[in-house]
Amino acid sequence: MGLTLARGGSKSVPRKNIRPILGIPLIAYTIGEALRSQWLTRYIVSTDDEEIRQVALKYGAEVPFLRPAELSTDTASSVSAMKHAVNWVEREEGSKYDFVVELMCTNPMKTVEDIDAATEKLVTTEADSVIAVHRLEDHHPIRIKKIVNDRIVDFCLPEIPETRRQDLKPPAYIRSGSIYALRRDHLMVEGRRYGSENSRPYILPPERAVNVDTEVDFFIAEALLTKTPRNYIKPVEE
Repeated sequence: MGLTLARGGSKSVPRKNIRPILGIPLIAYTIGEALRSQWLTRYIVSTDDEEIRQVALKYGAEVPFLRPAELSTDTASSVSAMKHAVNWVEREEGSKYDFVVELMCTNPMKTVEDIDAATEKLVTTEADSVIAVHRLEDHHPIRIKKIVNDRIVDFCLPEIPETRRQDLKPPAYIRSGSIYALRRDHLMVEGRRYGSENSRPYILPPERAVNVDTEVDFFIAEALLTKTPRNYIKPVEE
């Protein structure tokens, strides 16, 4: 099953999950790609917010419940909200799923090809999880510093002065906040989305790794989506 978490209380940019980019609500970009997936037999949105629920329904997602308030606070974990959603669906259907794919609505650039490739890799490799990541360039860990007694100190790896960005080794990657394809029991029994010894990467190109958390991110996403519009993402009644 596919799942998107979209609570109403976002702090960095209020109501960002339904804020339009090029006239399309942010969450609708994820819904539109999820509904085209060949792997997801059911896709739902979990939210505590009636307005988000109505927008998600308008663009074709299932929203079969409103998430309890205690699972929608600033401190509530994604794992707890995901487990609630999976338990709800499995009780309704009377059977268990094999895999759960979380599609984060703050990443509007991922495509159905990304979703299906990550899910297929999860199945074929028998991984615990397949996580979307992207390569770090200027923010390579070797360049990260801490300040100790007003002195600049290497944070974790020593930096050879004047090393060119392209020469920093080994290549470094960061979770993109986009796709988490999970074996069902990795989530429901082990209570994890990532971090096991059998967690594998799905590498996103940088232009599809934009995570919308700030006002600047909205401008970046808008510029990228202007170049690669998703004209097929429309309300279901149109």
